[in-house]
Amino acid sequence: MKMHFSIPVSQQRLDTLGGRYVLYSVYLEGFLFCKVRYSQLHRWNEQLRRVFGNCLPPFPPKYYLAMTASMADERRDQLEQYLQSVPMDPNILRSDVFIRFFKLLQQDTFKITTKKVFLDVFLPDGRSIRIEILTSDTAERITEIVSYKIGLSRELIGYFSLFLIQLDSHGAFSVMKKMAEFELPYVSLQSTEVENCKVGLRKWYMDPSLDSMLMDCRTAVNLLYGQAFQEIEKNWAKPTLEQRKDLEALRKAGNQTKYLELVQQVQHYGYMQLDTCTCDYPEPGCVATMAVGNDEISCYIKLPGNQTQEVNFKMSRIKSWQVTFLGTLLEEEDGPRRTLNQNLELRFQYSDGNNSWQWFTIYTRQAFLLSCCLKKMISEKLMKLAAENPEMQIEVPLEQGKSKKSYHQQSQINCFDFPTRKSKISVKSSEEDCVFETIREEDL
Repeated sequence: MKMHFSIPVSQQRLDTLGGRYVLYSVYLEGFLFCKVRYSQLHRWNEQLRRVFGNCLPPFPPKYYLAMTASMADERRDQLEQYLQSVPMDPNILRSDVFIRFFKLLQQDTFKITTKKVFLDVFLPDGRSIRIEILTSDTAERITEIVSYKIGLSRELIGYFSLFLIQLDSHGAFSVMKKMAEFELPYVSLQSTEVENCKVGLRKWYMDPSLDSMLMDCRTAVNLLYGQAFQEIEKNWAKPTLEQRKDLEALRKAGNQTKYLELVQQVQHYGYMQLDTCTCDYPEPGCVATMAVGNDEISCYIKLPGNQTQEVNFKMSRIKSWQVTFLGTLLEEEDGPRRTLNQNLELRFQYSDGNNSWQWFTIYTRQAFLLSCCLKKMISEKLMKLAAENPEMQIEVPLEQGKSKKSYHQQSQINCFDFPTRKSKISVKSSEEDCVFETIREEDL
C-alpha cells in the first residue's frame, strides 16, 4: 500500500543567480518531512532507475518553457503520486539510494548536521532510556539500539516501532504518529511544531493475539505488560469488575504471563487510542472517543441529552477510506514567516450489511495515524490468510482515482474508487524565508 506522502503546497524561490525554482514541502503522516526541488527528485529518480531498472512509476517530465498555473499543479500532483508509489516496492524502500536521499533531505531542510547526541526514548511502562545516537540515525537504527540496550531479542524487533508521542503536565499522552523506518527521529523531534513531544517505543500490531509470539522473551513480556497495565490504568482497555479484580491480584503477585493471558479477554485491549474528536454520525458535530484494533473502529459517541452510543465499524465492511489534508496559514508575530494550521479528516465508506454504502467522516488530528492502523489491520489479515492458505493468491486492494492537487486534497485512498473533491490553490512568494504567501481555496 502507498505511503502517506503528500505535497500540499509549493513555493517559488530565487536561486543565487536570480533564476526561479519551485520548492516543494513534502509531508509524511501529516507532518512536514522535508523540502525538495524538482531537480533533486529528478536526479534521485535517475539513480533509482540505474539500480532498479524500469520497475519505477513514471516521473513527471521536464518543462523547458515557463509553466502555467495548471501545469504547476499537475506536476505537484504527479510528484506526490510518485513519492507515494516508489516505496511500495520493499526492495526500493530498504535500499541505500532511497534511505540516503531522504536522510540528507531531512537534515538539509532543518539545518541539522551529523553529530553525536543523547536521545531519551520512552518505554510503555512509563520509564525512559537514554541512548547515544547520531542525529542522522534512522528510526530503524534507533530501534535496534534500544532493543540491544534493553535485551529485546533481535527476531522480535519487528513487533515494535517508534512513535512520536505528546505528553502533558497531567501525565496524559497522545500517540501522534508512527515513525517510518527511514525517518530521522532526532530531526523529527527537533522540527515538529507539536509541543511537548517525545520519542516512544511501543508494540506495533493491531491483532492482540500476536502477543503469543513474544511470550518466550522476558524483555518482550516486560514491554507488553507495561503497555497492558498502562491501557488498564488509563481506561483505554475496559475490563469488567471481575476482570479488574483478577488483573489486580495478578499484578500484586507479579505474574506478568498470567496477566497478559487474562488481559486478552478485556474489551479494547491492544487498541490504538485516539484523542477525543468529532464525527458526522449519527449527526454532524458529535463528539466521539475512538479506538482502533482487532479489525474494527470502536466509537463512543456523545449524543444530545448526554447519552452515549457505542458503535463498532468492522473492517470487513469498510470498502475504502480517504484522508483529506486541510490547512490555513497563520501569521507569526515576529516577522513575515507563516506557519501551517492544519485540519485533517478521515472518511470511510461502510456497508450496513444490506448492500448499501454510506460515508462516515471523522475529524481528528490523528487521521494519518488512524489510516496507518487501518492499513496495518489489512496487512495482518492478508498475512494470516496467506499462512493458512499458502497456495491462495491474495490481491492487495490498490488505490484508484485521483484528485486535483490542492491544499484541500486527497492524500491517501485505500481500496477502490472515491469521488474526488476539487479546489484550487495559488502560492507565490518573494521572501526567502516565507514558505507560503497566499492561498485561495475554491469549491470546497
